[in-house]
Amino acid sequence: MPINPIKRELVKNALATVADNIIVSVIRTSRTTLVKNNLDFSSSICDAKGEMVAQGLALPAHLGATMPALRYCLDYFGDDLEDGDIMANNDPYSGGSHLNDIFMFKPIFKNGERVCILALILHHSDLGGRVAGGNAADSMEIFQEGVRIPPCKIQVRGTVDPTVMRFIQYNTRIPEKTMGDVRSQIAALNAADRDLQNILADYEVGEFKAYMKALVDYTEELARASIRALPDGEVEFTEWNDDDGVGNGPIRIHLKLTVKGDRIVADYSGTSPQMGGSLHTNYWFTASLTYAGLRTIMPAGMPNNAGFYRPITIIAPEGSWVNPRFPAALGARGQGGYRIRSIILGALAKLLPGRYPACCGGSEFGLSVAGYDRAGKPFLHLEFHNMTGHGGGPDRDGQEGGPYCLGNLANTPVEYIEADSPLRIEEYSLIPDSGGPGEYRGSLGIARRYRLLAEKAVVNLRSDRHKTACWGLFGGRPGRKARSLRNPHTNAAEELPSKFVREFRKDDVFLAEMAASGGYGDPFARDPGRVLEDVIDEKVTVAHAGEAYGVVIDPARMEVDREATNSARQGAASRG
Repeated sequence: MPINPIKRELVKNALATVADNIIVSVIRTSRTTLVKNNLDFSSSICDAKGEMVAQGLALPAHLGATMPALRYCLDYFGDDLEDGDIMANNDPYSGGSHLNDIFMFKPIFKNGERVCILALILHHSDLGGRVAGGNAADSMEIFQEGVRIPPCKIQVRGTVDPTVMRFIQYNTRIPEKTMGDVRSQIAALNAADRDLQNILADYEVGEFKAYMKALVDYTEELARASIRALPDGEVEFTEWNDDDGVGNGPIRIHLKLTVKGDRIVADYSGTSPQMGGSLHTNYWFTASLTYAGLRTIMPAGMPNNAGFYRPITIIAPEGSWVNPRFPAALGARGQGGYRIRSIILGALAKLLPGRYPACCGGSEFGLSVAGYDRAGKPFLHLEFHNMTGHGGGPDRDGQEGGPYCLGNLANTPVEYIEADSPLRIEEYSLIPDSGGPGEYRGSLGIARRYRLLAEKAVVNLRSDRHKTACWGLFGGRPGRKARSLRNPHTNAAEELPSKFVREFRKDDVFLAEMAASGGYGDPFARDPGRVLEDVIDEKVTVAHAGEAYGVVIDPARMEVDREATNSARQGAASRG
């Protein structure tokens, strides 16, 4: 049938609105801080065969794994799907991501025909396993990480299945909150069903399906045209993870990115083989992160759907760090995934110089603090604090304290943590002198200090960048590395590794100093006035201004000594 481009745009906007409304529903009804405030969830809409047509404003890293998780559900159930059914799946070896991410899918019918499928993925704070929160980096196989939910129906013809619900309830340490989030997920899909029915009332089934297909095809055309506009070329980029969570490492992640004509090939051959721990990224998560990185080279207004994936080929050898074999653990795969994001953006910076910033900061940490209060009631604080801001860019400094485009998580407010958990946040600050020096400075690292108020708790940290700093570009220097400290500023101070599971006692303190972003360009080309502004703002000390930027500042008058600065910079240039 002929496609009207105006109507196609209306269908696109209608579907995106439904997907965004799902997110609003979850925020209003969920129970955990991780979902309600950290915003660790994503929504999308797929066509009747499972191809993504629209995405909500959510986490890009989730959305590339949606179609594989749905495909396993559709393969299992075949035609055994009815109006009111909701499928669930959290198994990484059945298309999922890691066990804490439960995918739910609701097929939408009109006149008995399946028109499309709603998709919603939520990170659930605890689904059992040996360590509360499911993010222990030292788990060795998936059976240690919690309950595996194979493709199943959690709602049948509009009625929630009590057996599946009880199965989840009996495998979580915090059943009230976890089940609240499960019910929120189901309710959001049911509400979106009603929204879609209002839209479908204006269309024949065949017409609506034709416009969904046209929307995906149109996106593919835009993606291929965008790729053709890029210079053909091949670049390679290598990044490192500190370790695998159990002492092996460092881990080498290698990417060869090839652009030719209207196609892109991302080849991770040369990456370290899978080892121990749970930091691996399975193939679908690796693909998802690669798609998210490559999406940044496309027009901002291009629809977000499966059409964008079609010109991209991703090679991740089985048995490698980025595609481990069963039964590898995957609970902490989020931290390994951040390295995929930085490597794809590093390759793009080489392919398209002058367009991308230096490496964004953050120690990519997931922190869980779990135990029982005096009444025997369990508590669990789970927090992901992945970004400290942007790297220095081609024309600006890195923004302090914000998420990068591929993270999109919100930092959990101090007030929510203290109201919900036996923790007191005694410091939440920027770390002076930490940003990578450059003509455009990288954003500063962030310090977060936690004091335990309960009698005892098991603390699990999943982080990185203790050994390998966030890189700079074109003469810009790396940002300061991350550190983890127990009871700092005491005689019992202890520097901790980037990944650990330890018991803490009342009044023990944990200090996380997160990695800072890399700088961009020669630091000695930085405007001395901007260096002075940083000193006045207490982002840079007078000593660091001289050492890193060659800018001499009179601390009494708080002015740049121009003559001394010129001399210092000329002397550094002559030394080469």
